[in-house]
Amino acid sequence: STLKVMHELKEKFIKIFNNTNDWYTGVFKLGMWLSKAKKYFPKSNKTIIRWFDEVIAYFDNRTTSGTVEGINNKLKLIKRSGYGFRKL
Repeated sequence: STLKVMHELKEKFIKIFNNTNDWYTGVFKLGMWLSKAKKYFPKSNKTIIRWFDEVIAYFDNRTTSGTVEGINNKLKLIKRSGYGFRKL
């Protein structure tokens, strides 16, 4: 059934990111997944393709943009908490 295929594709997508340890294999597996998932997840497919460079960067160092954004948020918080102090 369609629902079963969609569930299997979702699980495969998760496995690609959890079990792939190198960039080349990650790109290959993700490309294969995209070709299979296009029919079932057209919007997700287009989004992943649009952000492909950013998505595959995960395979290089296992860091998401969320991690970087979290660090930036902490830096902004520190900067705000120091507002009003004068330079000596």
